[in-house]
Amino acid sequence: MNSQKNSVIVLPQTLLADIFRLTEIQKKGLSKLGIMTASDLIHYFPTRYTSTAEIKHIANLIKGEEATIYGRVVSAKTAKGFKSKIPMTEAFIEDSTGRIKAVWFHQAYIAKWLSPDAMAKLSGRIEERSGTLYIANPELVRTNELPLDVNGSLFHAGQETVFYPVYSETKSITSRWLHHHIQKVFVMGVLDHIVDPIPEDILARYHLPTLRTAIVWIHAPQKENDAKAARKRFAFEEVFMIQLARQRESAQTKEHSGFRIEPDQKALAQFTARFPFKPTASQTRALEDIFSDFKKGLPMARLLEGDVGSGKTFVAAVAAYAVATTAPCDNKFGNLQVAYMAPTEILAEQHFKSFIEYFKGMPIEIGLLTGSGAKKFPSKLNPIGPTSVSKAQLLKWVEGGKLPILIGTHALIQKNVQFKNLGLAIVDEQHRFGTLQRSKLAKKDIVLPHFLSMTATPIPRTLALTIYGNLDITLLDEMPAGRLSIKTEMVTKDNRKKMEEHLRSEIKNGRQAYIICPRINEPDRDKELALQAKSVTAEAERIAAHIFPEFEVGILHGKMKPDEKEWTMSEFKKGAIHILVATSVIEVGMNVPNATMIVIEGAERFGLAQLHQLRGRVIRSNHQAYCYILTDSTSETSQKRLKALVSAKNGFELAELDLTLRGAGELSGGTQWGISDLGMEAIKNIKMVEAARTEAARLVAEDSELAEHPLLRAVIKSKHKDTHWE
Repeated sequence: MNSQKNSVIVLPQTLLADIFRLTEIQKKGLSKLGIMTASDLIHYFPTRYTSTAEIKHIANLIKGEEATIYGRVVSAKTAKGFKSKIPMTEAFIEDSTGRIKAVWFHQAYIAKWLSPDAMAKLSGRIEERSGTLYIANPELVRTNELPLDVNGSLFHAGQETVFYPVYSETKSITSRWLHHHIQKVFVMGVLDHIVDPIPEDILARYHLPTLRTAIVWIHAPQKENDAKAARKRFAFEEVFMIQLARQRESAQTKEHSGFRIEPDQKALAQFTARFPFKPTASQTRALEDIFSDFKKGLPMARLLEGDVGSGKTFVAAVAAYAVATTAPCDNKFGNLQVAYMAPTEILAEQHFKSFIEYFKGMPIEIGLLTGSGAKKFPSKLNPIGPTSVSKAQLLKWVEGGKLPILIGTHALIQKNVQFKNLGLAIVDEQHRFGTLQRSKLAKKDIVLPHFLSMTATPIPRTLALTIYGNLDITLLDEMPAGRLSIKTEMVTKDNRKKMEEHLRSEIKNGRQAYIICPRINEPDRDKELALQAKSVTAEAERIAAHIFPEFEVGILHGKMKPDEKEWTMSEFKKGAIHILVATSVIEVGMNVPNATMIVIEGAERFGLAQLHQLRGRVIRSNHQAYCYILTDSTSETSQKRLKALVSAKNGFELAELDLTLRGAGELSGGTQWGISDLGMEAIKNIKMVEAARTEAARLVAEDSELAEHPLLRAVIKSKHKDTHWE
């Protein structure tokens, strides 16, 4: 056991290595958890709690539950898996009601800790193998006495329930280690030096505990309500800080002037008439919102949120046309410019090709800039298609204002990319600029560009209010006329043949299909931790040889060379390939109207956002589209998520269902947005989100620079400076 060093004054910023004697492996473990200082340690919150009220008799254990048991060690030994050869510890634990095996995989050393007749507390998941229950990888605490009375009942009558925090662990840093060391820094006085960033009046208004009280309650609750109150306070704090950062950013944006753009209505009508469809009512409303912003002379900051296939690119193209045909009021030469940034080269290329179709025959030049190179349309060499050019030449045209529209990846925000008069920045697929990125696109001290962020991932209203607190939001909530809803179905082994026959019938009628697999190549069966899932290469061989020998089968994955990918996509678009077996690389950037069927193998391996995006690949025409979901998982959580995908009528409904089913879910998960699990809990509570938003707006209105709240300003600067919500 590491002992604490003598005579250390523990401040929040004190390094743990200066307080405790840590081994190198412990230092690495703490670093992996993001814990370096005393402040990091006390802000590392439990994921859950166990309590003495939850402790169970071995005889009452049920498969699938998380349980805590107390018992006597009967025996313990090291072993290896029969097939996998994984080193493990196997032990038998008994109480007055029965006996159960405990198994720790990859932790053979635990056997040394468990001597016969020792007493232990175990917390873990109850699993079953060959009809016999066992407890898998339980958290282990050796104890001196068992809380059982002579009658075998848990706890003596009248004994109070005790709560134990459970923390996420890593190698060498256990939940128990964290609990004990947190208690040690409490005793060493760290709480005497923390300052609460949230003003007292806000805490009082919403009945929230102070920071000091909340930290004690979250790590050592005396009762369940203590833990709930502490979690509520920290959840509010996280959303409040995000809102404060967003509200400040919004206020600072409004301090700048923006280009005043009033497009010629007759010319605008002629441009929209070039499209082979009539805009939907929601597309028309979206354009009205954008043009209303353009006329104000303030920099627009708007999120365009539309489900897959709802026509966001059309809205972006019309907005780009309006900007690219407007001259800057203070400049007689050239027109305003548009930067259109996409997250991948595939998607940037697709937008470039789409814009060529939209602007063909018009005196508006379009450029493409990615990591792979640069292109321009039109050119003297090729007036009807794109021509490769040097990056240096393309950048000269951009800097001189001679290129009105530039499409690209993150290459657009490199230092060497300088626009003469950037009027509009469009960012696609959730990748949006913060204030700093927008400033990078414009020269210093010049008018800020209008900003349009677009996302195809439907976002629950509470999350949108939190994340995009500085943006106005426009929804595209209807599909183009004639577009049919995708028929989504879960497929079992019993009805797989029926699905295959339907694919065969549709392909014979001229349609095409995607088959998605989680892996590129077959897994190494000797590697226990290898993902045991279907691969693109093996599945393509199987279906070409045994299922659909009459059709052309192609493959597509991220490890292919760019020219190989380009050839495969071209052949698929032409219809020469009937079935494309691919990884999730097709999630964005694939637009093949004739592909109306998608089969997703191992669907439980994908996030709901991915599944929704993948399904969206087959709603590119007015033909009936089909999505087949295949899974071998029997997990209740996986089944609920996949059934939600089947039942939801659209992405917005799916997002709300997902929020209900599993907290943040993956359509709007914390990983994607940079919010902790605790913060995501708050986002389910619309009242809390609105309260945090109200308080943040009030503070910024009263004190835009937060001069009277220096601690709040410091927190925002350190944690929320130029945050990307990606």
